[in-house]
Amino acid sequence: MMFSSSLSVVEFYLLKRFPIPYALYLMAVSILAGFWGQFFIRKLIAILRRASIIVFILSGVIFASALTMGVIGIEKSIRMIKHHEFMGFLDFCSSQ
Repeated sequence: MMFSSSLSVVEFYLLKRFPIPYALYLMAVSILAGFWGQFFIRKLIAILRRASIIVFILSGVIFASALTMGVIGIEKSIRMIKHHEFMGFLDFCSSQ
């Protein structure tokens, strides 16, 4: 995962689609959020004395992201259908 994300960063940088100040800001925020989250979860596990809380948190995050992606995808599809936009589907009988 780290390798593919690093290659994406290099690709965006080489294509000049990558504002450096914005990237540095996001990097700082993600590092701070990672350390803060690790500290918070470690304290929560110490208080509850249950390491299984990690599994519940992970499943909750995956569920929330899947739900969010589904809702946004449906809204985007409905908007594209209303505006008669091309959605990537071609006719079966087309010669293209």
